[in-house]
Amino acid sequence: MIDFGFDKLALIGAVALIVIGPEKLPRVARTVGHMLGKAQRYVADVKAEVNRSIELDELKKMKTQFEDAARDVEGSVRSEVQQASDALESSWSGMGSGPGGADAPLSAPAPQYKHPNKRWRLKRGATPQWYKQRQGIRTRAQSGAARVARFRPPGVKGGR
Repeated sequence: MIDFGFDKLALIGAVALIVIGPEKLPRVARTVGHMLGKAQRYVADVKAEVNRSIELDELKKMKTQFEDAARDVEGSVRSEVQQASDALESSWSGMGSGPGGADAPLSAPAPQYKHPNKRWRLKRGATPQWYKQRQGIRTRAQSGAARVARFRPPGVKGGR
């Protein structure tokens, strides 16, 4: 790469000042700065595109490796399931010729569902009235308007 030190930059600036002149030098320096900025952005874009393509290739390789590993795992799982299924079938077929025979029940029948019989209404009614009032439990249904009227501060009349 080109190595510009302070002495080389000062020499280039002095030559540019003599050749271009002091009136046009700021405008030329600004234009050169803009062009250098565009060149740097272009180089950065090219680098980013190259990096993206490299990363894409790496991701494709990783994807194929992952898919191969997934296929291997799937094959091993299927073989294990098949072996377990064969072992179960062989033991199941061997049970029919046992002492109970094929018609013998394997286990006791499942129990029938029985409702828990929770009588919450009865329990709720057994709570003393004074306890309900102290805890703020409603004992009677009330409309929204009646509830608003009940809790309205004294001295305020209803309406708009």
